[in-house]
Amino acid sequence: MRASRSRLHPDSTNPEVSSVAKKRTKRMAMDPVHKEVLRTLRVDLSEQLLVSDGVLPLLYQEGILTAAQVEDILAESTDRKRCLKLLDVLPRRGPKAFGVFLRALDDFAWLRERLLQELRDRTCTGTATAPLGAPTSLRGSSSTTEVACGLPDHVAQQVPSERQLSRLASVLGDEWESVAMDLGVSSAALFRCRADNTLCCRDAALAALLLWRRSQGKNATARRLQESLRAAGIHSAVLQDVMMA
Repeated sequence: MRASRSRLHPDSTNPEVSSVAKKRTKRMAMDPVHKEVLRTLRVDLSEQLLVSDGVLPLLYQEGILTAAQVEDILAESTDRKRCLKLLDVLPRRGPKAFGVFLRALDDFAWLRERLLQELRDRTCTGTATAPLGAPTSLRGSSSTTEVACGLPDHVAQQVPSERQLSRLASVLGDEWESVAMDLGVSSAALFRCRADNTLCCRDAALAALLLWRRSQGKNATARRLQESLRAAGIHSAVLQDVMMA
């Protein structure tokens, strides 16, 4: 009977069990930089964001939140409390949660820009926190962001799909033109992208990104795109979330 109980209720102090649990927790961890951004803007988000309007549905659709978590959030009595509840849950929902959250802010573009600006500021000032397990010598250095957010080689060599470029376009905001110009899209082509999509910044950005991909062919890699994002001051974690979602 004791042996049976041991199998049903494994000892949490068992080194093997503890090791497995730690590895699982590490895989599920959100990037520390993203956690800090959400914490820094917690008050602003809770005062302006209506999470039930498109945000929760996308987070559920993409597997970031479970049905039970959505119900718990919606059970809160006010919009502010619902947002705070989401911000409590989100950091525990894995490395993709932040990127999907950004995509969910289509109707709150000014908040998405605040989040992206906070990422840029942390990148430029060198205050980005090293991920768990990184050497302490990397903390606060310019290479911290690359360690936390760099793309694996096999992903960096890929040509982004239209779906991935669409996701990226949805979070670029007004920076899309700077990115497109660095990618080599001509001023005339940028003008056409703007003129053909006067009502939607995202569609204009996507048109420019697709034009770049068509013109560069196999050279239109995620690595090249990442270089232009950095040149525009956009945190490279944004592309990681897009490519690895």
